[in-house]
Amino acid sequence: MAATEKTSADPIMARTTTSFEQTEQFRKRSHGQSSEMVLFKEDDTRLVTRLDATRARLTALLERHENLKERLSRDSDKIIFDRLQREFEAAKISHAEEICLDEDQWNDGLIATIREKVHIEADKKALQGQTSMLSDQQQSRTAYRIKNKVIYCLDSARIGILYETSFAGEPFESYHCVLESKSFLEKMTVSEHTVPFFLPIKEAETNFLSSNAIKFIDCVGDMLQAYVDRREQVRLVKELYGNQIAELFHSLPYNMIEFVIEDYYCKVTASVRYSELVCTLPSRARVLSWPIHPSKKISSRGENGGTHASPSPSRLTYAEDALTTMSLPEAYAEIVLNLKRPVRQVSPNVLRD
Repeated sequence: MAATEKTSADPIMARTTTSFEQTEQFRKRSHGQSSEMVLFKEDDTRLVTRLDATRARLTALLERHENLKERLSRDSDKIIFDRLQREFEAAKISHAEEICLDEDQWNDGLIATIREKVHIEADKKALQGQTSMLSDQQQSRTAYRIKNKVIYCLDSARIGILYETSFAGEPFESYHCVLESKSFLEKMTVSEHTVPFFLPIKEAETNFLSSNAIKFIDCVGDMLQAYVDRREQVRLVKELYGNQIAELFHSLPYNMIEFVIEDYYCKVTASVRYSELVCTLPSRARVLSWPIHPSKKISSRGENGGTHASPSPSRLTYAEDALTTMSLPEAYAEIVLNLKRPVRQVSPNVLRD
């Protein structure tokens, strides 16, 4: 009888043990999956926190840059600008004619002729001290225009260069640079200018002015025009697409620009770099995108019960090509117009919601 009871109890115990083991395995698996979900959520929260902190630091840095730029553009710089502006306007009125030069006429021989003229005029004025003679000399002065530059003969053996800038065919601000030398035989130096402090005119002076004045004058003109061009491209993008741009950062010379677009359930970050300050098109561009749909921000369970992390950012090569071959407003329009296709290819489920 005891043997019969033992035999009949064994199947029950076996089924109970098996059921308990299956329950325990399911509990452990569920606990493991829950732990992974919590871990992924914690990682995502830490990432968002770091991004917010970085964004706050960048915003504060940009504010300090703007304050510094405003302080440096006030006071002494403003006084120099106003004085040179008046002097160049008077020089424009006093010059009898303005000769437009072609590329062949724009050479070192012309600069040498202008230098000789201003020194002869200064020497005669110092020897004779006659104000009537000064009036006669001013009447015979000639200005020379080459593209966006106008060269003036100024008093005290100085040469003035007026740089005119433009964007999309419209004139923008002008800049001034004054060159002088103690004698015709000594090298010229930059005595004063109104070039923005973040453009390296001192470096250009060191590299070119003593050996090739034409190259120096052209280099400064190219830097100024490219700076205005890059700046106005950014301004136009803000004006046309400001409501679509989540963030936009740039350096003072606008040779580094970054912006963020949040659209079509994805976040796009674009970063462009200009290798030279005379460039108006970026030499390098990096564009990344990744889904930002709430259901995609944290890890979720797959169809087979597993888990997977949020997708990594993907490069948008078409956007990088656009940024390095088009103006910034044109490239921005190209990126947004064609954004759906690459996002769908990378994350097919993102645009189905």
